[in-house]
Amino acid sequence: MSTRRVAIAGSTGSIGTQTLEFVDKSDGRFVVSALCVGSSADAVVAQAKKYRPEVVVVTEELARRQVAEALPQMRVEADMAVLADVADVVVNGVVGFAGLDVTMSTLRAGKRLALANKESLIAAGPVVNPLRSTPGAELIPVDSEHCAIHQCLRSSTEGVREVSRLLLTASGGPFRGRSAEELRTVTREEALKHPTWSMGPKITVDSSTLMNKGLEVIEARELFGISYDQIDVVVHPQSVVHSMVEFTDAAVIAQLSMPDMRLPIAYALEFPQRSNVRFGDIDWTTLKRLDFETPNREVFRCLDLAYQAGRIGGTAPAWLSAANEVAVAAFLEGRLSWWGIASVIERVMERHDGAHPRTLDDVLEADRTARRVATEVLQ
Repeated sequence: MSTRRVAIAGSTGSIGTQTLEFVDKSDGRFVVSALCVGSSADAVVAQAKKYRPEVVVVTEELARRQVAEALPQMRVEADMAVLADVADVVVNGVVGFAGLDVTMSTLRAGKRLALANKESLIAAGPVVNPLRSTPGAELIPVDSEHCAIHQCLRSSTEGVREVSRLLLTASGGPFRGRSAEELRTVTREEALKHPTWSMGPKITVDSSTLMNKGLEVIEARELFGISYDQIDVVVHPQSVVHSMVEFTDAAVIAQLSMPDMRLPIAYALEFPQRSNVRFGDIDWTTLKRLDFETPNREVFRCLDLAYQAGRIGGTAPAWLSAANEVAVAAFLEGRLSWWGIASVIERVMERHDGAHPRTLDDVLEADRTARRVATEVLQ
């Protein structure tokens, strides 16, 4: 196999650093051609000195000047669109709606997109999905659940036409089994203690509210083109079964491994081959049980808010994603209770204007409007 050039958007975050760990173990099959961050100047300088990419992208101006001064012999840019120019595959590990530029520019350039940024597809699905038909463009999901479904679907020659249901598994987060009363006073520190995964703060909070799973339901609809009535969520606290596909003959295919994001990262980079670097090995002599249960939708209200937004369609998912980002940021800053996250989102969605996006500008305007409304609700 020829050497593939990898560009990493969000290179200092959880997905980015784990991608670099896989590259280190890949015996030269992959080289880092570009690194991209928002403002993590010192961290990306250290990465650039080790991996010597063709270009370093820094979107925040002050941080970009610092990086340029520290790396005088290296090309330092502001525009994330250049990532696709120097890569065979772009890993989008940017958190939140900010990852939309990477998603669109990579697909528009006809390159492979290893997508860990769910918000860009959720908010802008109507304008992103047409770009997947660009010659050469390829979208391989990195989220463990969608990567699992992608793998399970390979067992069918007919794709989604033979699918009865998609079963997305959820760990249940740190608050599984708690009552609504108990959750009204939980702290930031408690919400950030995920029982099985190591992730960034925003995604960890989303997991604690089950909004992460709700967003994944919308993403599954966009990725695989299956109706919301055929997408179910089951709580699976061990996080060993990463998702399942039930076919029309009642057969269920599942993908299992111990929790390790480097496995779906490697899958997305190596596809259609399998990686020979092992991550997430299961010790079958110690794995005693696999539990499944129904999510408590009265307590974890964000899950149904996501289903509702998905079924409304148009810009509703963009509003949902934006409102959630504003609410989670307020919670992390101590300005909103954990229980208030869902309340803010619900009040924002009550003011959704029913718009349907036709262009990227429509999506951007929807995002701006929803953030403004969310800020008003918070105040």
